[in-house]
Amino acid sequence: PYVSWSGAALVVFGGPRTVCPPEAARCAAPAATPGSGGNGGGSDHGSGNGPVDPRVPAGGSGQPPGPPAEKPRSGGGENGRDHVERALDGVAGVSDVGLRHHRNEDAFSLSTSVLPDGTPAVIAVVCDGVSSSTRPDEASEAAAEAAGGALATALARGTDGRRAMHDALLAAGEAVNALARQERVPGRNAPACTLVSAVTTGGELTVGWVGDSRAYWLPLEGNAHPIRLTEDDSWAAQMVKAGLMSEEEAMKDRRAHAITAWLGADNPELDPHTASFKPNHPGVVVVCTDGLWNYADSAEEMAAKVPGDARTSPLPSAQQLVRYALDSGGHDNVTVAVIPFPTPGSTAGDRREQAAGRAAVPPTATQYVARPD
Repeated sequence: PYVSWSGAALVVFGGPRTVCPPEAARCAAPAATPGSGGNGGGSDHGSGNGPVDPRVPAGGSGQPPGPPAEKPRSGGGENGRDHVERALDGVAGVSDVGLRHHRNEDAFSLSTSVLPDGTPAVIAVVCDGVSSSTRPDEASEAAAEAAGGALATALARGTDGRRAMHDALLAAGEAVNALARQERVPGRNAPACTLVSAVTTGGELTVGWVGDSRAYWLPLEGNAHPIRLTEDDSWAAQMVKAGLMSEEEAMKDRRAHAITAWLGADNPELDPHTASFKPNHPGVVVVCTDGLWNYADSAEEMAAKVPGDARTSPLPSAQQLVRYALDSGGHDNVTVAVIPFPTPGSTAGDRREQAAGRAAVPPTATQYVARPD
């Protein structure tokens, strides 16, 4: 996201983004800022007047149970996060700086937990730093770590999935706010980011989000249809919800990606979204930043890009999705996590298969590879 706080509304400088108050129908598009250069977030910038958004094509607390929530290893770049890959049992994530940025401002965390009844839980958190804010890469990292740790701890204590998700998003917001308290740069926005998270616990899937990072449910068996599980906090979504534009019309508007909610001190009234689902077919959950969904917007488009073996090969699937985004232009940082569903080992059938040496989703060792050319 590329936004700046100005009084009662968050305003984009010189690009196709505007962040408006709830009465978004009155929001006017800002004039484009000419020129380019290199500054914060690797985005293209005007002549000192603000960033031009390259994201639009053509225009915890406590130690969580289970495997430790270690930071993903990575390589290269200003913050060592140019290309990051990590995999745990039943979940994998990949993040890449993209082709236009000099710094990766996305971040993700993966972790596992165990419910009091022994049901395994898998957690993925994906965050996208707001590049016109101060230290957006630190904001996304702080939020991802805080949310992942809070979720793992709360689930192990038996907290309901949606309550655990809601509280984790608040914890993530507080972690980002703490950065602003540490150092506030005069004339700059406080650190800020979006967040999307998915948790699978047995046959249930819970998602939570703030901003325009997304989660998709993609069935891989039967005749079930793919579904986008999140609704963007954006100008385009507000226009569609108000009946003022079709989704196609809204997404073509230069203001389409203007965000209306985010984590950070400049959004004091944080109201996280949460939802739970019980899919009746095996499949995968894809959580991602708009660096991916800009090139596969609808659930059907996203499903078409996910390999058929994604349930058994989440890391290669995440790699392939990132590769697709780069091949499609790579205008932004791109981050994606793939979670097979149902949770590995969560059913009696899974346990029988594991005992027989035929685990449906085998453990995936952490792998690190060179950043794609």
